[in-house]
Amino acid sequence: MNTKEYIESGSLELYVYGILNESETEEITELAKTSPAVMNEIISIEKAIINLTSSFSPNISAENFEKIKAKLQLKHVKVVKMKSKSNISQYLGWVASIALLLGIGYQYNELNNSNVKINSIETEKSNLQKSIVELELKNKDNATALNVIRDSKNTVVALAGQAVAPTSFAKIYWNKETSTVYVDATGLPNPPEGKVYQIWSLKLSPTLTPTSIGLLDNFKANDPKLFTVSGTRDADAFGITLEPAGGSVSPTMDQLYTLGKV
Repeated sequence: MNTKEYIESGSLELYVYGILNESETEEITELAKTSPAVMNEIISIEKAIINLTSSFSPNISAENFEKIKAKLQLKHVKVVKMKSKSNISQYLGWVASIALLLGIGYQYNELNNSNVKINSIETEKSNLQKSIVELELKNKDNATALNVIRDSKNTVVALAGQAVAPTSFAKIYWNKETSTVYVDATGLPNPPEGKVYQIWSLKLSPTLTPTSIGLLDNFKANDPKLFTVSGTRDADAFGITLEPAGGSVSPTMDQLYTLGKV
């Protein structure tokens, strides 16, 4: 056979697999030494086998696998002769090896897919648990707000907007027996960065005397905008001012947002 016939006959594939008899192996070995086309075809077949096995070799380190591949890709200066055995047995051995590699690759991919699914389920579970906790906290806040509003012992004081914020409003729920004070701040805008709302209990006579009873901290995070502040037993009015973070000793009157008499 000429070079083209050798390439098209499939004999070179059998040569690479090592399942030709001794005379056929020697014939192709000698031809590969003198024919670049035959040599290139042999190298091409071996590369195809390398590429196939490299995609299904999870248990071989990258460094060792590259060493094996490099050895197979060396220029052919000598072909190792295989002892003549049954062609059918050798062929079946190669088929079994390839089937094993494919099976290992399939199982490896399935394992990876399973791990991805498990991680996804764990993430969804974590997010669900977080949502449940947030919902429970929100329900608790809502229940507290309803209890405050429905408590007949609470005195409700409406705070109207002042010059700096005429559209603002708030409500004070004051239990005089327990001195408990709740602030409904739904009518106040979010405070600017570095600022905080401060609540003042006011005595109007004999002179105006303001007393700080708390800050509306974490304003943006408080969805119901219902705050519990320090209690008071004696107040003629309540006011809310905008102060620097941390609060002030006395109210900044030009930043008085709401005011209301008891």
